[in-house]
Amino acid sequence: MLELNDIEAGYGRTRVLHGVTVPAGKVVAVLGHNGAGKTTLLRVAIGLIKPTKGRVFFDGEDIASLAPNKRVARGMAYVPQGQQAFSQLTTLENLQLVADGRRRGKALIDAQLARFPALEQFAARKAGLLSGGQRQQLAIARALITEPKLLILDEPTEGIQPTIVAEIEHTIVQLAGEGINVLLVEQHIGFALDAAEHYVVLASGFVTHTDQGGSAAVSTVRAAMAI
Repeated sequence: MLELNDIEAGYGRTRVLHGVTVPAGKVVAVLGHNGAGKTTLLRVAIGLIKPTKGRVFFDGEDIASLAPNKRVARGMAYVPQGQQAFSQLTTLENLQLVADGRRRGKALIDAQLARFPALEQFAARKAGLLSGGQRQQLAIARALITEPKLLILDEPTEGIQPTIVAEIEHTIVQLAGEGINVLLVEQHIGFALDAAEHYVVLASGFVTHTDQGGSAAVSTVRAAMAI
């Protein structure tokens, strides 16, 4: 679905990514320490940063020149780091903002409330009063209302309580089973590899290791990251 080939990118004259290639896969995890270039890579994928070199393929099409809104229209969705929500709006109003104008708007909202029972329980609560984990679920639910082919997640478990971490992992596996691809940046190695079909390890903007996911890969990744 999504494939990034030989990507070089950065900010101004500062190059962050150096020839990074990410294979296509149902769930692909991008791992590495802070400052490795993981978020920059996701921004290249969604079109917020234009690479200085390399190609970005989505659904067989080279989309390197497309603006973010055009990529979203083709079936990409991006959940940035930080449990983002409109804090003064209720949970339901946050979902309605995305669903308004969509032919199946109510059905799409209902599907996400069923996916995340806590959101249904607190549908009338302002998003600013939700826990961090619930706000993260809300951010993912909003993205899924756009009916993406690819969901891009940046650190979805950061600062989240363990019970919701498990729920988010279950959701990622469930999405893959529904035919939705996931590109995941994550600090929790076990969580990421349990969910991922493939993984890429970044260090200082270079790929240092890439292979198939699964719990058996944890020790290999820890060694690659020198943890």
